[in-house]
Amino acid sequence: QTVPEELQNGGGFGYVVAFRPLGTVSWMQTVVASPDAARYVFRNESLPPFSPYEVKVGVYNNKGEGSFSPVTVVYSAEEEPTRAPTTVLARSISASDVEVSWAPPWENQHKGRIQGYEVRCWRHDEKEENAKRIRTVGNQTSTKVSNLRGNALYHLAVRAYNTAGTGPSSAAVNVTTKKPRMPWRGPATAPLCQTSPCQACQAQPFYFIFFVRFFPVLYRWNRESSTSVIETNKTSVELSLPFDEDYIIEIKPFSDGGDGSSSEQIRIPKISNAYARGSGSSTSSACTLSALSTIMISLTARSSL
Repeated sequence: QTVPEELQNGGGFGYVVAFRPLGTVSWMQTVVASPDAARYVFRNESLPPFSPYEVKVGVYNNKGEGSFSPVTVVYSAEEEPTRAPTTVLARSISASDVEVSWAPPWENQHKGRIQGYEVRCWRHDEKEENAKRIRTVGNQTSTKVSNLRGNALYHLAVRAYNTAGTGPSSAAVNVTTKKPRMPWRGPATAPLCQTSPCQACQAQPFYFIFFVRFFPVLYRWNRESSTSVIETNKTSVELSLPFDEDYIIEIKPFSDGGDGSSSEQIRIPKISNAYARGSGSSTSSACTLSALSTIMISLTARSSL
């Protein structure tokens, strides 16, 4: 920073720039005669990139030299990284997110610090030059790429960068995002038939996008008690329940993309005689009970594809 005129204390004011390679003894000096000068460029074609120098700046006028500033370390210009990151790995964590990790380049050539990494991500049917770019800062060696398309093949590559530019790219790795979250509607539950065995019970179909892995069936004694879960990959399940309690049942599909929406809650009142029916979004005639503690729940589903 330049010295204000009121502090120059006389004519012929200027600056003395002293510098030396870090670790050496002798100072090189040059005079900058303008009081308004705020920079000096030292040029040396044999200077290695990113070389550290100790620098101090003093002042003078017609009466003599003043004091020097404290010594600081500056670096010559750096070159972009010359090695690519290694061990690039990618995994899908959802239908829209991918996590990518890598290791720093093997060789530290001291031509410049690595200020961070640039991750490029492009879909298989896209051009690489149109890739999404995410930059990390510092020593971070993993990041998340978001807002991707579900169930799609992506290519990812990583390269280091600094103030001089970006280095060479790693080899691209492939990853396929998970299937999207499944249904936008919960399953339509069929009538609850309190019988064993039970005759076929018709249900309204529900629609989903991809393969349903299984259906968690959630039930509890009443609205306040804890919830129990049974998982099935079929469209029916038998529950053996005490017949002197009220029950609330929900069903929802699950896939690689996560849980779908739950069905409407179905309340099963206490079973006190040989005829009963569940109450919910769809009902039918009650089935004759042969085992009061067994309840059959059935539903149907069909793909929209």
